[in-house]
Amino acid sequence: MEVAKALFGLLLLAAGLVESAAEAPRDSLREELLLSPLPSGDIAATFQFRTRWDSDLQREGVSHYRLFPKALGQLISKFSVRELHLSLTQGFWRTRSWGQPYLQAPAGAELWVWFQDSVTDVDKAWNDLSNILSGIFCASLNFIDSTNTVIPTASFKPLGLANVTDHRFLRYAVLPREVVCTENLTPWKKLLPCSSKAGLAVLLKAEHLFYSSYHSQAVHIRPICRDASCLSVSWELRQTLTVVFDSFANGHGKKDWSLFKIFSRTLTEACPLASQSKVYVDISNKGQEKELLDISPAPLSVHEASVQGDRRIYAVYDLLNPALFNTSRSLNVQLKWKRPQDSLDQTVPVLHAQRYVSGYGLQTGEISTLVYNTHPYRAFPVLLLETVPWYLRLYIHTLTIITKGKENKPSYIHYQPAQDRQRPHLLEMLIQLPANSVTKITIQFERALLKWTEYTPDPNHGFYVSSSVLSALVPSVIAMKKEEDDLSPLFASLFPSSDGSSYFVRLYTEPLLVNLPTPDFSMPYNVICLTCTVVAVCYGSFYNLLTRTFHVEEAKKGGLAKRLANIIRKMRGVPLL
Repeated sequence: MEVAKALFGLLLLAAGLVESAAEAPRDSLREELLLSPLPSGDIAATFQFRTRWDSDLQREGVSHYRLFPKALGQLISKFSVRELHLSLTQGFWRTRSWGQPYLQAPAGAELWVWFQDSVTDVDKAWNDLSNILSGIFCASLNFIDSTNTVIPTASFKPLGLANVTDHRFLRYAVLPREVVCTENLTPWKKLLPCSSKAGLAVLLKAEHLFYSSYHSQAVHIRPICRDASCLSVSWELRQTLTVVFDSFANGHGKKDWSLFKIFSRTLTEACPLASQSKVYVDISNKGQEKELLDISPAPLSVHEASVQGDRRIYAVYDLLNPALFNTSRSLNVQLKWKRPQDSLDQTVPVLHAQRYVSGYGLQTGEISTLVYNTHPYRAFPVLLLETVPWYLRLYIHTLTIITKGKENKPSYIHYQPAQDRQRPHLLEMLIQLPANSVTKITIQFERALLKWTEYTPDPNHGFYVSSSVLSALVPSVIAMKKEEDDLSPLFASLFPSSDGSSYFVRLYTEPLLVNLPTPDFSMPYNVICLTCTVVAVCYGSFYNLLTRTFHVEEAKKGGLAKRLANIIRKMRGVPLL
């Protein structure tokens, strides 16, 4: 038997089908589902699938793919991508009602990419990459061009290895009109190692996921260090999906919920390729004296973590634990409220913002952004990024920042004016937010006149302006302990905290809908219809006259009917026929 195994190994080595242990790349998959009851009574379900590959995709000759998607691996190698972040979102995250999101994204499509320093033509690589991603995810990313692409200087730092400082290799674009549907979800699920056949992905049923108040799916690719010395680098693919369900509507008037009520499916097994498969349920009391939730079945373990400056308690269900399916073949987590949820106190997030357009008429207007810092005694800076299309001509001298009735001067400001039909406006500011304050940022603009070919098919609906981006290190109320990456939940490890005093937050405001001076497109339509009708009638008549051949035929003698008619006409004294 030992001789047979040795001979078989020699045959495989001779055929080149196996590699040495030092050269074989190792990959792993971790999947998790986080179920969070929101202060408003809704339910937020956050799926995260992390695929880690200990391989160097930048070198030539990488052809074996096991868990890491080959389509994305080839993109990293071909275009020398350092980091890639893509999100497709339908709806808007209501921060004041739902609390702080784990990973927020703007409405529509968002794409930002860091390229390697070896890329000579970044713009060409950016255009080619967006076109290929458009085909992979069935999205309108091919509409990304210079008119909606900006190069931020400070807002989007690398999430992986933080040794990149040259922002010339960064590109950022948002398509706020992008509509997310099942055509985007299907290719996203195909990137998973188990697809939607096993594991947590069996809950991803499109007809239930899109019957929700908020839906956001994202793909994050970044390099990470394998050890503390960071001598070798691994690649991490993190696929996230966040859905907010209206529990009152789905529960037929009741706030209680379960996996079967939300997804119409239950969990039967973990993905066979996953090294970790867990379900977390947030059962935190949030300052209440007694427990408010009754969860069944009883969890096998409870995990306490510091997430976004708050201490949370989670009931953990490990799908890889055989004891979980001893009593039942499927897992259907049920949660019931012990008392009416309407009496719960809603905690306002420390940092949140909103934006709106003011003014009247179709010539000028004003964009206003309100940034709230509800921390009772801590002040902190926030980095604001504004991307405005070229057809809204900003008056940068009208920029005003007011906090508590006084002018608030930014400590850093970067402005790149727009060029008509070439690039948008880019405005970045670092603003200090005092404790327990509201900061109002206003800037005036003038609407430009577009060519009639530049209007959308529904011009009277308006034109969308992408969301503002707020990045900040928010002070933590509690002391945050740092956990090991392999032991911490995935939702707490994407933006790790450098120390226990603050945590990183990136928020997005609402997209704006602005009306532009629009001509009366009904008049050209009527003229075209009338012209086409006249031309068709006249052309048909003239063509008939010009092509018809006329022949003169002699009148033939009439028959019996004509003779009878002449007899009658003769009797009446009428001329004959």
